[in-house]
Amino acid sequence: MAERSKRYRESLKLVDRARKYELAEAVKLLKSFKPGKFDETIEIAMKLGVDPKQSDQVVRGSVSLPKGIGKSKRVIAFCVGDKADAAKKAGAIEAGGEDLVKKVEGGWMDFDVAIASPDVMRLVGKLGRILGPQGKMPSPKSGTVVDDVETAVREFSAGKVEYRTDAGGNVHAIVGKLSFSPEDLMANIKSFIEHIEASRAPSVKGIFVQKVSISASMSPGIKVAV
Repeated sequence: MAERSKRYRESLKLVDRARKYELAEAVKLLKSFKPGKFDETIEIAMKLGVDPKQSDQVVRGSVSLPKGIGKSKRVIAFCVGDKADAAKKAGAIEAGGEDLVKKVEGGWMDFDVAIASPDVMRLVGKLGRILGPQGKMPSPKSGTVVDDVETAVREFSAGKVEYRTDAGGNVHAIVGKLSFSPEDLMANIKSFIEHIEASRAPSVKGIFVQKVSISASMSPGIKVAV
């Protein structure tokens, strides 16, 4: 613990690490920690009872939280014609087909999310080796390959949350900012948990949601009772 900051260690003293807090208590405790010099991001981590090696048990998708996440995202759209025009009007920082693919191939990566319409995925497919490792490759499962590019751009620009189970069966996501009211944080956290619970695959046996914790950027985690 010596490598942790003094503020982190002080916050940790307030947490009963053997206890699972009710959500309202957990949020109240999180907001009681001594604040940092910036508006910290609040994240949720969920340990799921899945086998990530089984493709039908991978939990992946996207969700718009009721209170937003307090930040916008830089979105690009792989599409052509009227869809490209609509995507730019909806907030895409770049929109195009083969020209945009070549720009990304050339090393341009100054964006957070890539949306694509199905008809141009034959062009976008070659970017898998570039965008895949960074989690930016458009995919139907994550809601980033869609016919309605305009709506997708608008939602992701506003902070729509993407998630995917990691190798340990954990899901991580942003659920707001420390400056959010307790009520808004609770609404987002409840919404995300319910969304994940509803994504349980029929092949998953036993307890699906095993552990849940919330934390701020510079704070210890707080276990939440589900």
